[in-house]
Amino acid sequence: MDEMMLGGRFAFPGTSLTVLRIGYGAMQLSGPGVWGPPKDPDAAISILREAVASGVNHIDTSDFYGPHVTNQIIRQALHPYPAGLVIVTKLGARRPADGSWQPAISPHELASAVEDNLRNLGLEALDIVNYRAMGAVHRPEDGSIAEPVTALANLKRKGLIRHIGLSNVTSAQVAEARSITDIVCVQNHYNLAFRHDDALIDCLAREGIAYVPFFPLGGFTPLQSSALSTVAEQLGATPMQIALAWLLHRSANILLIPGTSSVTHLRENLAAGQLRLPAEALTELDEIAQAPSPVEQ
Repeated sequence: MDEMMLGGRFAFPGTSLTVLRIGYGAMQLSGPGVWGPPKDPDAAISILREAVASGVNHIDTSDFYGPHVTNQIIRQALHPYPAGLVIVTKLGARRPADGSWQPAISPHELASAVEDNLRNLGLEALDIVNYRAMGAVHRPEDGSIAEPVTALANLKRKGLIRHIGLSNVTSAQVAEARSITDIVCVQNHYNLAFRHDDALIDCLAREGIAYVPFFPLGGFTPLQSSALSTVAEQLGATPMQIALAWLLHRSANILLIPGTSSVTHLRENLAAGQLRLPAEALTELDEIAQAPSPVEQ
């Protein structure tokens, strides 16, 4: 699959890292509730190998998926890693025995999490580490993130981290972090219907910083909209492919990491990079976020 079929290329600012704009999010490779091993580990390995064979060179993960399970599957499937593969991980949470998600943001906890990621991925340094502010789980909350970002900057100086990103943060937190260290990407909740970050995306685009939406297809409740279905039918695509294609059209700094545990869905997601949305379709899709209760999010 050539690069234009995966949305074209994006170079992370101030780095030697270039990725195709459609990547793969590995969260679904672990068991139900992002806990424990998957039902079919061989299938998880197969989907990773299929993604890379299809040209994907950007994988998003975390050692708190499982915990540890997803990174171990990535290592088993792909190590030694092919040249040019960029693995992005995230820190800021821990998973106690009850399976809950708890903040883990002290310098000691962050350093320990870096070591866990390095060990389970089989790496000597992490390409990009996102500090994941827990906030209100799937939306950011105001407050300083200076301490954890400074801790990551120190780990970067030690050579354990090459580059730093942010996740689940406000515009003010992005500015605060950029006053401490270079930030190459921001990962927040955003999709066709949930567009609270429009201004932030435009600001980051002017700075050449990547924006990576999580829940690009709606998250735990997939996007549903009659307008989305109509456009999909007109263009001979699935509604989810249209939702991904809209994100690629939204801004050139948007990178996609849709996750799936199905090879069929993986191929459908990657094919979204081939779609070209006409102006009238973009107008109709833009109106989804403006309509009252347009979709379930």
